[in-house]
Amino acid sequence: MPRGRYSLHDPHDHTPLADEHFHCAPGPSGWRYVSQLTAASGDHLGSVDLALDELGRPIRLELHAAGWQVRGAALDGVTWVRTDPTGAHATEGNVRAHAFTGASPAFLVATARLLRLTPSSAATRVRLVALTDPVLAPRTLDQSWALVKRETHATDNGPLTVDAYQVTALDTGEQHAVHLAGDVVLDAPGIELEDLGSPPSVFP
Repeated sequence: MPRGRYSLHDPHDHTPLADEHFHCAPGPSGWRYVSQLTAASGDHLGSVDLALDELGRPIRLELHAAGWQVRGAALDGVTWVRTDPTGAHATEGNVRAHAFTGASPAFLVATARLLRLTPSSAATRVRLVALTDPVLAPRTLDQSWALVKRETHATDNGPLTVDAYQVTALDTGEQHAVHLAGDVVLDAPGIELEDLGSPPSVFP
């Protein structure tokens, strides 16, 4: 069960945003990721709880940030309920999309798991509902994902396979690289892996 810490920062000006302390593991029904976000001061900023089924679809998502809460799942596309800090103005949403995304590294692993690309696969288009900071506002976006390289590296814990993806935002054409090893993000815009207590899990 990988357990560790990511640091999150603004990908444009590198302003530190949060530390995300996480653990994740594959299970009999899919994969689960749980994390707590803290500020540099140690203040609690929010949490992520994401569970995928064996096909990579989100069967349960619960996010907390700035007093806001979102619960969602794959249902007729993706469906969610977003609740304000007072609880008085809950809103429901549904979009014909494949999955959710957001600032957490969990969503990059989840999208890669959903698409299951190989280096010989063509670039694949995916529609996602982004839950954007700081108040988890939903926004639908389209991306293209391509697995451009897969390399295996020798480590003290055995071979480590690293997948390099090219992700393109289809509304702007902006491209960026994402490097994954199993269910751990090694490198992505705004994300750095600072500490890892055990090797990444390998998906079957």
